[in-house]
Amino acid sequence: HVTGVQTCCSSDLATPAPAATGALPAAALKYLGGYQDELIARAAPALLAGRVLPALAQRYPEPNPARDDRALFAFVNDMKQRGLRNAPPLALVAYDSKIKLLQHALGTHTRISRNHGGQLKARREIRVASLFKDTPAAFLEMIVAHELAHLKEPEHDKAFYGLCCHLLPEYHQREFDLRLWLAAEALGERA
Repeated sequence: HVTGVQTCCSSDLATPAPAATGALPAAALKYLGGYQDELIARAAPALLAGRVLPALAQRYPEPNPARDDRALFAFVNDMKQRGLRNAPPLALVAYDSKIKLLQHALGTHTRISRNHGGQLKARREIRVASLFKDTPAAFLEMIVAHELAHLKEPEHDKAFYGLCCHLLPEYHQREFDLRLWLAAEALGERA
């Protein structure tokens, strides 16, 4: 019997930046929503010229080591043990092809509470968008840090982002670089 389900989608991609960001198509802008216009304006020439993916491939040359669900589970648990030893255990960690960028999510953290024999049992799951199988390891680390932070902090607030930075000191830079990578792919750029 399921008594409650709480899901969080990481990396909300919903809010596009204002039109003052230049000639970037909406397909690219949707990934950069929330960033300052000046920052987007600085990135726009590289995006329009097709230079973003080669630059990111040079910056993050290490390929994703977790190509299947079993390897992803080990990857997530290793990162959890390094940064969140006292966090509750995870019942499931998997790639999910149903997570679409159109749903404004790159990963999800789900808590399911079940009534079992008069006791409330919690089950925690992390699902990562399948597109991360083909990204550099640095981007997978960023999304995993985000989802692991939800084990302790449910809301996207100062404490949450502080925990993300504890798990991955370069969290904010990697999130921006991932959004640039997604924007470049949306524009049809190839590495």
